Amino acid sequence: MKIIEKIPRIWKIAYLLICAWYAINYTLGSIMKWQILQPYNKAVLWNGFYLFEAICILVALTFIYSNWLLRFKLGVQIAGHIGGLLTYFLIISYLSYYFDYYLDGKVYFDDWKEYMLDLLSFEAMRFYDQYLITVAVYYIIRYFESLQRKDQEKSELALKNKEMELSLLKSQINPHFLFNTLNSISTLVGTNKEKARKVISQLSDLFRYSLDSHSDQNVRLIHELDFIENYIRIQQVRFGDRLRYVTDVESTCLSVEIPPMVLQPLIENSVKYGIGPKEEGGTIWLIVKRTEHGIYFEITDDGLGINAKKVLDGNSTGVGLKNSDRRLQSTYGRSACLHINAGKYGYSVSFTLPSNWEEIKNEEKQLEAV
Repeated sequence: MKIIEKIPRIWKIAYLLICAWYAINYTLGSIMKWQILQPYNKAVLWNGFYLFEAICILVALTFIYSNWLLRFKLGVQIAGHIGGLLTYFLIISYLSYYFDYYLDGKVYFDDWKEYMLDLLSFEAMRFYDQYLITVAVYYIIRYFESLQRKDQEKSELALKNKEMELSLLKSQINPHFLFNTLNSISTLVGTNKEKARKVISQLSDLFRYSLDSHSDQNVRLIHELDFIENYIRIQQVRFGDRLRYVTDVESTCLSVEIPPMVLQPLIENSVKYGIGPKEEGGTIWLIVKRTEHGIYFEITDDGLGINAKKVLDGNSTGVGLKNSDRRLQSTYGRSACLHINAGKYGYSVSFTLPSNWEEIKNEEKQLEAV
């Protein structure tokens, strides 16, 4: 029973359909023979039933034999099926002779010879067809199974590539962030131990969040904002009053889920290239609100803007911005790409998480397939 349970459902259905077809054929043939050629001879009906049983067994054996031949090259398979066809013909013709002739007393060689000569006529095609139809069904099923398996492997490969890509993006972001935050507290070591301990505690929270972000699950915006707050506090140890941070986040957006650590590189670029090099410092604004198109995010600063050493105009080669852009588009589609605007009095970067992002991604996949 366990062996039968392991057989795929499609093979069971194919076997039952073939047997059902032959059941109809042998039932009608036996009834006609019983009524016309040998009236009221019940042995005709039983003989038809026994031949039907033999056919069902041979169909199963043909499936097994075809599956065994599949491991060989095409030439070997063709030769094997020619041999299988002849063997099938001999087996079924002998059984047919046994039930139709032998049991009626025709046991001599001349009787067998006469029967076989009759079979070698066009009538023998019905025996050949039984084998050929079974083999054809086998190869048709195997063909569609191979197509399905290729599609499944293609989907699995695409999923693995996507997971590897996201893992690579995160692995690029995390070291970049960690090195900068470590530099932020380096000035405190040996000068203000109490403050250093506080910053180390904050840094441990960042480490924990950073490690947890390697999972594929999104995080709620409120947790990402806490992470950004810790990052800003550590940076303020370095820049003091020169770095100010203001948030304007709608309360209804706090439960929105986003990819972890996708905002931090944007904030970090503002600090590193906009506010940090500016003598009098500046302010970073984080705005999150709902719009008719989805959830709108904007990070703006009043730093150096186009006068920065590294102009953040969308052509930046920085790892942080590119990774954030790729992660957003990978998850939400092209409509979630970053929009960067560098001006004389600072720069801003924004993006929108579309409310119907699943539909948008499906449409993009269909266009790529075309």
